[in-house]
Amino acid sequence: MCCEFGELKAKIAALETKLQDSENQIAALKSKERKKVVFSAGAGPRGNIGPYDSETTLVYQTVITNEGNAYDSSTGIFCAPSEGIYYFTIFHHAGGGTGTELFLYRNGQRVVQTQNHPAVHETAHNGGNAVFLQLNQGDQVYVRMGPNQHIWGSGYHTTFSGFLVDM
Repeated sequence: MCCEFGELKAKIAALETKLQDSENQIAALKSKERKKVVFSAGAGPRGNIGPYDSETTLVYQTVITNEGNAYDSSTGIFCAPSEGIYYFTIFHHAGGGTGTELFLYRNGQRVVQTQNHPAVHETAHNGGNAVFLQLNQGDQVYVRMGPNQHIWGSGYHTTFSGFLVDM
């Protein structure tokens, strides 16, 4: 009986160790749990936006989705809630009389742009670009339009979108 009690104590100790290991693994997985960060916004609901005398940050007011609340529709700025690799797209639609330049910025630095040159016989033009960016928590990403240019904001023609790919 004495040996059976000792064996039972050893089995309980082994089970307690396994339980603790499992709890530690669960805690590690929870800390690595992927945050959902995805947004898409349109420049509408208004029609023609611009022209402005100087380069201007676009405020995409019509939020289509904003999982993680990282996009601010009052400023037009996406603020990274966590470190990771993010994917961003910009698309525009505008009348063809003047050119259009949109620039995607990260923390005050131009990263990519989309551009259409003025054309005499064009009634409208479209453009877009996309980029993967390594961001730190708090980094800001936004779109600016060149001076003396315009875009069309109605009907979801002009959009700014992004999502977290990896943490």
